[in-house]
Amino acid sequence: MPPELTLDEFDPRKIMESGQCFRMKPLSADTVETVAFGRRVAVTDLGGRRFRFDCEPEAFEAVWRDYFDLDRDYRSIAENAPAGDAYLARAIGHARGTRILRQEPWETLCGFILSQRKHLKAIRACVEALCDAFGEPVEGTRRRAFPTPERLAALTEGEARLCGLGYRTPYLLAAARDVASGRLDLAAMDRLPDEELLSRLMGVHGVGVKVAECVMLFGFGRLSRAPVDVWIRRVIDEVYLGVSPFEGYGAYAGIYQQYLFILRRDEAAKRR
Repeated sequence: MPPELTLDEFDPRKIMESGQCFRMKPLSADTVETVAFGRRVAVTDLGGRRFRFDCEPEAFEAVWRDYFDLDRDYRSIAENAPAGDAYLARAIGHARGTRILRQEPWETLCGFILSQRKHLKAIRACVEALCDAFGEPVEGTRRRAFPTPERLAALTEGEARLCGLGYRTPYLLAAARDVASGRLDLAAMDRLPDEELLSRLMGVHGVGVKVAECVMLFGFGRLSRAPVDVWIRRVIDEVYLGVSPFEGYGAYAGIYQQYLFILRRDEAAKRR
């Protein structure tokens, strides 16, 4: 029987729209599907904080509990946010239910390489095209898994460009070749301290500090990292008068960053 859980601070649709992953999509008004780690799950909001995970209990425990970060107390994190930070308090109220996914580092690295100068809809289309063309079948869906480093490393630039990767194509292929050859050992890098991990990621062709910190936060679970994109730069400049608040946010700066990002982005969309 598919697992059903009562969960606080969990909103799959907010997570889907948060920009941290590119393979979640809505199946209906109350159901969101994702493909990760070569598996597929659909999460249905049953109301009353009850959620059904359309998978075997073994798969839920092996993959999805950790992927959705379900054992972390996000209520406590929200309640213990830095006092006196009014904009952060607003952001928490607006974006509660967002959790930081623990994604596969290889897919996360590729996704954020491809995210540069693209909006969320375009990134999703690009990633899905790459999976359709070069990924392996996934049980229970017509969608395919994210391609392995070895599969992408074997591509020519011309083959990869058919997926709409644009100028990011050589960056993606360079990363694939680094991982496939063992020059970039992502599993071993999980054990590195933050600054060394950041340095290693920034050594990948086409990866700057923002992409590297996104990979650290969403792929390696380094919750103190707070990537600065265009929306967060505006928050820093307009709300905090040019002084980044993230050093004062401590171990959960990355979670608070997501709340701030979502609020600032949604405020801009509302004004438009």
